[in-house]
Amino acid sequence: MSIVTEFNDYRQRMNEKIMAADNKVIKRFFNLDTNTYQDGALDVKTKELLGLACSMVLRCDDCIKYHLGKCYEEKVSEEEIYELFAIANLIGGSIVIPHFRRAVEYWEALKDETVTPPPVHPHAV
Repeated sequence: MSIVTEFNDYRQRMNEKIMAADNKVIKRFFNLDTNTYQDGALDVKTKELLGLACSMVLRCDDCIKYHLGKCYEEKVSEEEIYELFAIANLIGGSIVIPHFRRAVEYWEALKDETVTPPPVHPHAV
C-alpha cells in the first residue's frame, strides 16, 4: 500500500469514527474548517498553498500531507511547490527540514498515483 493510500484510508476511517460520535462542537469545527477552504476572495489553490506553508512551519505532518494532496488536486506545479517549500523553510528555520523531506517524499508519491483525498481537514483528528 502506498503512503498516499495509507494516509487517506486512515484519515477517512478515523473521521468516520469521529463523526459517528455525533458531537455537535466537533461537527461544527470540522464544518468551519471545510468552509474556510472553499473558493472566496482567495481561490482554493491559494488557500491550500497557505495551509501547506502554515502546516510546514507548525510541523504537522498529517496537515502537510493533506494540503499536499489538495495542492496536487489544484494542479500546483513542481516549481510552485518548491517555491512554497523554500518559503516554509525560511520562515520556520532548520527545524522544518525533516518535515520538508517527508513532504518531498509525499509529493513524489502523489505524482505516482491519482489521489482524491477525503473532504474533511485533518486538524481536528
